[in-house]
Amino acid sequence: MSPFKAFYQTDVVPALQKHFDYKNVMRIPKLDKITLNIGVGEAIQNPKALEEAVEELTLIAGQRAVITHAKKSVSAFKVREGMAIGCKVTLRQQRMYEFFNRLVNVVLPQIRDFRGVSPDSFDGRGNYSLGLTEQLIFPEIDYDRVNDIRGLNVTVVTTAPTDEEGRELLRLLGMPFRR
Repeated sequence: MSPFKAFYQTDVVPALQKHFDYKNVMRIPKLDKITLNIGVGEAIQNPKALEEAVEELTLIAGQRAVITHAKKSVSAFKVREGMAIGCKVTLRQQRMYEFFNRLVNVVLPQIRDFRGVSPDSFDGRGNYSLGLTEQLIFPEIDYDRVNDIRGLNVTVVTTAPTDEEGRELLRLLGMPFRR
């Protein structure tokens, strides 16, 4: 068991149970999965850009990224249905806890002028989405080998039924929310 999951079980679970007065241990929210997504719009003209994004996302996540395809044709963007336009990774179990720990304790503090993440980015069901403007803040990425700076979407899916419970879960796990 990872040390971060042990921290969750020993510190976070009792705090959540006390705060929300859960009668059943199975109602206590937990992390379900973390999804990382990079949209590569330039992949239409430059297929090599998509390959680079897949390599970078694979390094960041520690697991092979999957190429995503367009669901619909959009003539304004010259996109046809089925074209490769991005990549994604879904992390679960051990890798999910390790990534969340790195995100909170290593990556987010490296952002220049960082004052915390927005507490308003919940979706109404306890899931949190975070957008990072560049992939260079991850220590796994070698600055000299990067050709383009790309944004990255991180979605943390929890089992919390409400935003308040999800926010408290992530706060106890160390997510630095703005006041």
